[in-house]
Amino acid sequence: MEINVLFDEGLKDCLEVSWLKAIAEQVLAAEHTDPGVEMGLVIASQRRVKQLNKTYLGEDEPTDVLAFSMLPSQGEPEPDLLPFTTPPDGIAHLGEVIISYPQAVKQAGEHRHSVKREVAILIIHGVLHLLGYDHDTLKPKRLMSARETAILNLAKGELE
Repeated sequence: MEINVLFDEGLKDCLEVSWLKAIAEQVLAAEHTDPGVEMGLVIASQRRVKQLNKTYLGEDEPTDVLAFSMLPSQGEPEPDLLPFTTPPDGIAHLGEVIISYPQAVKQAGEHRHSVKREVAILIIHGVLHLLGYDHDTLKPKRLMSARETAILNLAKGELE
């Protein structure tokens, strides 16, 4: 597994790269993901996340986490879009998870738990999206929520 971690300017010292990778790796392992995968994890400013949310999702507001999956869609392909091709290196590129660190800090305060716990929740949520989970209707929402809770419980040792 390769997890590339990037930070927006001014956020590099807020969280340890090894800890961020460990949380993402726990999600991938819990989901029995092939070890030959790669993904990106970006700890970003509120401004960047809001811009990405507007550009790609049409939502002109801040959010806590965005996930841009590179896996083939499970549904019908859109007629004007070409499918992703498999890279010659054989590594499955899952996509990118972008977390708004300022939003995570705010939500940690609202939920009365640590920032690390909130960031872990957001990483778990984002990686599950990369793997195809969604919460657009009740049944998939329940499944995704159950997986989030189970994986968060596995990661308890990493949250202290």
